[in-house]
Amino acid sequence: MSYNKPRPRPQLSQSIAPKPYHLIPLPKDKPQLQHPKGQDQYYRDRVHGTLHLRLTVQTGLHVSTGVVALGTDVGQKSIPLIKTMIQGSAGQLMIPGSSLKGVVRSTYEAITRSCLCKTKAKSNQIPVGYQECRDKTKLCPACRVFGALNWQGLIQFSDAECESTEFRPGFMPSLYRPHPDEYPGYFNQGKVAGRKFYYHTIRAVDKGQQQGISVQQAAKTVGFSTSLPYRNLTKGELGTLLIVLGQDKLNAIALKVGGGKPIGMGTMTVEVRSLEPVDNIRDRYLSYQTQSQPLTGKPLQQLIQQAIQAAHRELVQSQPLQELVAVLGYPTDREPPEGMY
Repeated sequence: MSYNKPRPRPQLSQSIAPKPYHLIPLPKDKPQLQHPKGQDQYYRDRVHGTLHLRLTVQTGLHVSTGVVALGTDVGQKSIPLIKTMIQGSAGQLMIPGSSLKGVVRSTYEAITRSCLCKTKAKSNQIPVGYQECRDKTKLCPACRVFGALNWQGLIQFSDAECESTEFRPGFMPSLYRPHPDEYPGYFNQGKVAGRKFYYHTIRAVDKGQQQGISVQQAAKTVGFSTSLPYRNLTKGELGTLLIVLGQDKLNAIALKVGGGKPIGMGTMTVEVRSLEPVDNIRDRYLSYQTQSQPLTGKPLQQLIQQAIQAAHRELVQSQPLQELVAVLGYPTDREPPEGMY
């Protein structure tokens, strides 16, 4: 008797709903490989600083720990068992920095000439030139910023902490793993057709305790705070990061974080509350007053727009960006899928 045998997919007699995702095609030009800047020194021709962010939940958010706990252990007496999220010392929900990094990086990759990093596709299914970067002297745009094998990235992702200690349970329907071998749309002449992104929707599917799996989640309008220190970025790299964080007004997108993406969960919008620049590096080490004056309001918005303009000139690929906006654009009026897809 085996307890690890995967559940078979149900046989469907009803009509299939439209796919809740879209594959963003790879850029026509192969990844743009260059020698990266490291962290051995602060370069004068690069920008350094810290972004202070507020992430707001727009649909239910659940980032699983992989642990199922008794409902009473998390203050839910009416629920026998519940899938948990990470909690801080005060009981507030947390989003791991690694989860945020993965979401931001995948979007950054999609709109730049970057490699297919950490894909589950077989090596012979990856288009020529799009293999994961392994030579640290020649890295694609995403690997130069986020890191690669034996190469440390230029952005530091820390855990995002919920601004309150309150949460409510949600109920996620049973979801099944992707079956790319059964859906020809994943491939084009035997090669990976693109990067997969789930659509944002106006709400998440929640059919209640009788038809769902109990999960610990952050509800709509709940806020999380985090900071992103960065160093040795070009202005275009900073601008591309800001586009991914939804700061380009002409290409407004939101993040898709955590579990339940196919049913509309995980939509989060980002607000850049302030930017703490590091301007004169030498003076930071010649004075006890090391804190920079953070940028807010109009000066902050001017810097953001300048960086975004540089990103469009230097790094961002127009066609993949437009296709991505069609998927991750927010606000949206798209309804979540109610049936099987």
